[in-house]
Amino acid sequence: TRDFRREKWNMAIRFPLGNDIFTEIRQNGDYYVDKTRFIEELLKESFKVNLITRPRRFGKTLTISMLEDFFDIRRDSRKDFRGLAICENKKLCEEWMNRWPTIFLTLKSVVGRDFESAYGMLKVLIAGLCKKYTFLADSDRVDEDDRKIFRKLKSQTSDPENLKDCLYLLTRMLNAYYGKPVVLLIDEYDVPLARASESGYYDEMLDMIRALFDQALKSNEFLKFAVITGCLRL
Repeated sequence: TRDFRREKWNMAIRFPLGNDIFTEIRQNGDYYVDKTRFIEELLKESFKVNLITRPRRFGKTLTISMLEDFFDIRRDSRKDFRGLAICENKKLCEEWMNRWPTIFLTLKSVVGRDFESAYGMLKVLIAGLCKKYTFLADSDRVDEDDRKIFRKLKSQTSDPENLKDCLYLLTRMLNAYYGKPVVLLIDEYDVPLARASESGYYDEMLDMIRALFDQALKSNEFLKFAVITGCLRL
């Protein structure tokens, strides 16, 4: 006997299994649990740096991806958010949606058996991030010395000190280009530290991650606010 009710349910709903990219889920018409009210909650707070810790498979990456799509000045996200709860707050959307230069970085791939291999993965990751902002390398609005360092980061020829300073450098360059402070989104910040702890190079990785964050998050005049996610409170 055919169960027509079950067939109708399966035809009507597409579950985005394994997909944590907000724009793809919305554009594909996949099932999405509306968590956009979180944007209101976030903007009500006065904290410049916000740490969200939850267990794995709790939707952290999808939430960060949603924030990127909402804030990123290089996008037009009205279609992606159409019909979702945040659009009921028209004043907030007019002030914040696609109004801010935005950096989204996930550290989930920065793993290795030793520090050298993990450091190499970090260089690759930062080079890929810089390629998203290639236009900065040729802009007269940006300081020439910053552009030189940017090119080295992009080509993976920078020294460790430049790598530690890269997020601060990017916020400064984006601020110079757009004339606005930057929204910084960091996902799975603790993955490199957890893997380093397991493999015996925790001190070296802690020094790298601490420097990376200290430069970008502490007293950064070019930062609008930051949201960081992970499993651990470190």
